Amino acid sequence: MNKIVCNSYQEFWPYYLKLHSKRGTRLLHVAGLLLGLLIFGLSCFFLKFSYLLLAPIVGYTFAWVSHFFIEKNRPAAWQYPWWSFIADFKMASLVLRGKI
Repeated sequence: MNKIVCNSYQEFWPYYLKLHSKRGTRLLHVAGLLLGLLIFGLSCFFLKFSYLLLAPIVGYTFAWVSHFFIEKNRPAAWQYPWWSFIADFKMASLVLRGKI
């Protein structure tokens, strides 16, 4: 569907942004990331390590819903999981600072 070949993170970043062009997609990604981080932090704080699995489930549920129903494309994480993970944090930082 939207597969391309990226040989570096510098090549990947514009591709990632293209897949996250709509405001709703970016906001759901940020919400999922923040909730995932909150769940991760709380499970560590309260030593409820069985809840650690909820963090990525919550985060990726928000992200993938946004791709399927708002962007109508396939998540970049399916082809580039590590670069996508890093890009999620970069995009969230830019969104939260009003740069995107």
